[in-house]
Amino acid sequence: MTDFIPFLFALLAGYLLGSVPFGLLLTRRGGAGDLRQIGSGSIGATNVLRTGRKGLAAATVLLDAGKGAAAVLLGVALAGYTAGYVAGVMAVVGHMFPVWLRFRGGKGVATGFGVMMVANPVLALTCGVVWVAMAWFVRISSASSLAASALAPVIAAILQVPLALLVCTTVVSALVWQRHRDNIGRLVAGTEPRIGM
Repeated sequence: MTDFIPFLFALLAGYLLGSVPFGLLLTRRGGAGDLRQIGSGSIGATNVLRTGRKGLAAATVLLDAGKGAAAVLLGVALAGYTAGYVAGVMAVVGHMFPVWLRFRGGKGVATGFGVMMVANPVLALTCGVVWVAMAWFVRISSASSLAASALAPVIAAILQVPLALLVCTTVVSALVWQRHRDNIGRLVAGTEPRIGM
């Protein structure tokens, strides 16, 4: 029981950290309006970019990644590495389904990247290279995110990461794909907007 309580607290803290809607807060503070009424309605950096405020979009990426990283570090400090990995997953869940916004949040890509940066920097950087390469060639953020998240568990297995991290990486990948289901439909239809549109 004494080990379970810190583990449970790490999960709750991870979720609450992930639930902080930095994109929404920054765009409101910057006078760009309600992000949920713009573009896709997502609270992530890609939708912030649709406001035309590149600085706010960059800040959103950093802060969303930061809350994922913070969740892992807090979980490790409270209950060990497995708790840290799971707290990272909960941060992604919190970003996607924030309690403050009636569980309507973002896609979790930047937050997941922040989780990986702490859990395994080589995994994170390899996935980052995949994202950048896809973005360079196809100029579609969602396609880049889907490619990077799909390859993440494969890369994690090749790197022989701990089993708990491999499982958590797979869960995050599945969540990212689930949150991109509308994007997948538009990709198939050829109507998905390109970066900068």
